[in-house]
Amino acid sequence: MKRLILLIITIIICITFINLFEQKLYSNAIFIATTTSVYNSGLLEYLLPIFESKYNIKVYVIPVGTGRAIEIAKRGSVDLIIVHSKDLEIDFLNSSYGVHRIGIMYNDFIIVGPIEDPANITNLNNVTEAFRRIMIEGSKGNAIFISRADKSGTHVLEMSIWKKLGINPTGNNWYLETGADMGTVLRMANDKKAYTITDRATWLSYELNNLKILVENDIDLINPYSCILVNPEKFPNRNYKGAILLVKWLSSEEGQNLIESYKKNNQSLFIPFARNLEIAHKLGYYNQEEEITWYENFGG
Repeated sequence: MKRLILLIITIIICITFINLFEQKLYSNAIFIATTTSVYNSGLLEYLLPIFESKYNIKVYVIPVGTGRAIEIAKRGSVDLIIVHSKDLEIDFLNSSYGVHRIGIMYNDFIIVGPIEDPANITNLNNVTEAFRRIMIEGSKGNAIFISRADKSGTHVLEMSIWKKLGINPTGNNWYLETGADMGTVLRMANDKKAYTITDRATWLSYELNNLKILVENDIDLINPYSCILVNPEKFPNRNYKGAILLVKWLSSEEGQNLIESYKKNNQSLFIPFARNLEIAHKLGYYNQEEEITWYENFGG
């Protein structure tokens, strides 16, 4: 009996020590799961050292697709997510795993493909019509479409376009599903002279001689990014205050100006809109004012 009591006390001490260690670790670090499109653009590599130096907090980034980022957040393995798929984000909030969604920035999706353009979609500004033409030429053996097929925000958008056409492309010879990140898909498309859909930021991060932009400027291709905190009631050991501090900084004038100033080939990769309520509302962030106020009132 005495040994059992001693064992229980030892276990309690160990658990307490581990909890204290985790709390100490988390208080000095923030863990983010975000999209490969944001990560590959180099934006966080540009922004985070400025934040880390200012607040003396280390930020660790896990680059995955939006669907995967949300799965990781639901396990309590990160403090916040930066993602770009409205339906998945709303599900995440409604499931009570996430809180305080705020729009931070946007760019747009584009359709890229071979310079020869066998589907004849050059200069179209209707992405649905472009997909229809690619499908027709693909069925004739004249075109290939490469999909991320990874439940990322890009993949979710792509599937919504096929759904509008009443087409399930899976299993067709002209449709290749990769399960890969955006950079890998772009390199594959370049090698195979195939079509694909990509965010503009990732496109500008690569030099791909066999591809060009064929379709852009469709309202359906606007690509907003959100920050969402992991709910502290579900995961009390996470660095909730640190995550708030980071989102507050990203949505501040300083953070928004830095996002706008990040360029490649003299082009801004992301357009900040956290404080432009007109744009925020148009993009579906109807509580943006309240969320901005909530973050601003945080005293960290």
